[in-house]
Amino acid sequence: MTRWAKDVKPGKALPEYPRPQMERKEWQNLNGLWSYAIVAKDAAQPATWDGEILVPFAVESVLSGVMKPLSPDQRLWYRRSFEVPKKWRGRRVLLHFGAVDWETTVWVNGKELGTHRGGYDGFSFDLTDALTPAGAQEIVVAVWDPTDRGPQARGKQVLKPGGIMYTPTSGIWQTAWLEPVSVTRIDALRLTPLVDDGSVEISLRAVAPGSDTTLRVTIDKGATRVEHGEMNISASGSGGVLQPKFRIKIPDAKLWTPTAPHLYDLKLELLVGGKVVDEVKSYFGMRKIALCPDADGTLRLCLNNQPLFQFGPLDQGFWPDGLYTAPTDEALRYDIEMTKKLGFNMARKHVKVEPDRWYYWADKLGLLVWQDMPSSRVGDTKTDQIRPGNEAAAKQFEAELKAMVESHWNHPSIVMWVPFNEGWGQYDTPRIAEMVKQLDPSRLVNDASGWTDHGAGDVMDMHKYPGPGVPAIEAKRAAVLGEFGGLGLPVRGHSWQAEKNWGYRSFTNSAALTAAYIGLVDKLHPLTGKPGLAAAVYTQTTDVEVEVNGLMTYDRALVKADEKKISAANRRVYLPAPPAPSLKTLVPTAQEQRTDWRYSTAAPGDGWFAPAFDAAAWATGTAGFGMRGTPGATVRTEWSTSDIWLRRNFELLANFKPENVSLLLHHDEDAEVYLNGQLVAQVQGHVGDYVTLPLDEKAAGLLHPGTNLMAIHCHQTRGGQYIDAGLVQAVPGSGK
Repeated sequence: MTRWAKDVKPGKALPEYPRPQMERKEWQNLNGLWSYAIVAKDAAQPATWDGEILVPFAVESVLSGVMKPLSPDQRLWYRRSFEVPKKWRGRRVLLHFGAVDWETTVWVNGKELGTHRGGYDGFSFDLTDALTPAGAQEIVVAVWDPTDRGPQARGKQVLKPGGIMYTPTSGIWQTAWLEPVSVTRIDALRLTPLVDDGSVEISLRAVAPGSDTTLRVTIDKGATRVEHGEMNISASGSGGVLQPKFRIKIPDAKLWTPTAPHLYDLKLELLVGGKVVDEVKSYFGMRKIALCPDADGTLRLCLNNQPLFQFGPLDQGFWPDGLYTAPTDEALRYDIEMTKKLGFNMARKHVKVEPDRWYYWADKLGLLVWQDMPSSRVGDTKTDQIRPGNEAAAKQFEAELKAMVESHWNHPSIVMWVPFNEGWGQYDTPRIAEMVKQLDPSRLVNDASGWTDHGAGDVMDMHKYPGPGVPAIEAKRAAVLGEFGGLGLPVRGHSWQAEKNWGYRSFTNSAALTAAYIGLVDKLHPLTGKPGLAAAVYTQTTDVEVEVNGLMTYDRALVKADEKKISAANRRVYLPAPPAPSLKTLVPTAQEQRTDWRYSTAAPGDGWFAPAFDAAAWATGTAGFGMRGTPGATVRTEWSTSDIWLRRNFELLANFKPENVSLLLHHDEDAEVYLNGQLVAQVQGHVGDYVTLPLDEKAAGLLHPGTNLMAIHCHQTRGGQYIDAGLVQAVPGSGK
């Protein structure tokens, strides 16, 4: 449980108005206790109910009070009653759902209102004609969710979680609410900042069955107030739907940036016959995102016409107690506050769409957002085609993608759309990228983050673990690092499970994790200069279930590395890039030359890592040690047992100084490295390439001119295996 779980109560379950960019004064929150039942998929509405569920938490979550799985051959039913306030009489009443996963059918007082398919986009029904004149009204909701047994968009939800896939979310998982509206009302609102023009473009859709409809616009920001008077909009549409579009100049506009997230308040009033019949409040930020060349002609991501390196974590948006749903609004805000506090200016929202209030806090606090579309199983990555039989699923995917773009249009924080991730369900990539660009020309499009680029969109995105790295520089697209890092540390008492946690690379203490992270960022910084890297995404904000790659624990109780050191390292990335240092080899790896080690596959005696230990009986072999075919390995000595112990003496010159020394290590799987008898590195899991582990001052201080000893133990459980190591020393300012 997170610390916010204590604040979740039936009468206080996410009580905030859920749609900050089109807010009305009057509404009724339907979050709270509903009756629920889980029955066979094709069964009729249940006559009896299994118990109570706390909406809007998924049936699988602990905060729902149920914590039961929902299988594809079952259907989840909800029921609750409500009363319509007397003062709402004479108006239409809308029933809104922020999101329900996946196929939802709704009845009010036994009358079916309709069915919605999609797990991430909001939907509404006008239930006015189903209401009885007075007294209690009944809502019944039925939900079917095949999770990963269907081709629909579902992100990282799977029925059997493990590794980088997590527990599913089924049913209502965002706020449900009622809202009284006039017959003449604003139905949708689109705000587009035009920085170069110093104006904001406002377009809206209004339901107006009569004539003589006027609109009044008021914009406020501190001392700045722009009143646009009243304009007649009756001629802006047909069939009772008005669609006016107009621009308003913003004098001396204050631009929205991560360091100064200025927002303008907006009020829209619809008038009929001079009387206000509908009023909504909103806000917008004056910001522009585009590609532009730097002084060397390399394309960069430019905010408000200025190059800005974008750096932030991969943000999964999962919670141990609420799964897809944060326990409170304060919790939603906390993740963004901590991302900013750690020195990042961006987050990549990974194959999940958040409630509107998450983006509201990103807007308000100043965090750039790359927004992923939740992945599906629609496409075949190898062919970039729709899998046979998935044609209808592809249409559904594109409808949900369109809904994601349109429903989040007004958030200044969102600067990039990412329709595909790592080939998961990817198809028709150039067409989809162009479709998104046509839908929203005001933002950048990343055609596919990692693995399966098709030359479309605005950026070339590579993934490299642990990295970092730079994709090939192109003339028409910027180069970005969509994922790197993945440094792991399980923290007992703050993990989903105590054992068998997973990470791209795992460490055993905070100091080692901190040193490794700073080493990665120090390698990243030079890449932001002449090599041309325009953005980077570190994996990841928090641990998620068995995955322990987070900067924070899953319960958000701890920042696992040294917070001040991490923040300072991150903030240096935005400074002018230093020349990439050259690396002086102190101890070569197998990639550089043939070197001999003493080794044993039988457990040695105590002190096997000490300089005084007698290893004369050990065998001699040439590095590296392992099984051929292991990714990234240079195998010269076969090793196929579960464990291997290695020792090697090496010489350092008389002028050696223990500064800026790093260990180069390729391990599959767990490894311990000793220098001159002292443990200096302990890592878990496997990597597919050599990784750099900076030695702290104490560890580097173990080295001295003359003869030194490196000793290694590696333990392997399954799959490929490999171990090799070396030492390098960075020579700063070389420019090489």
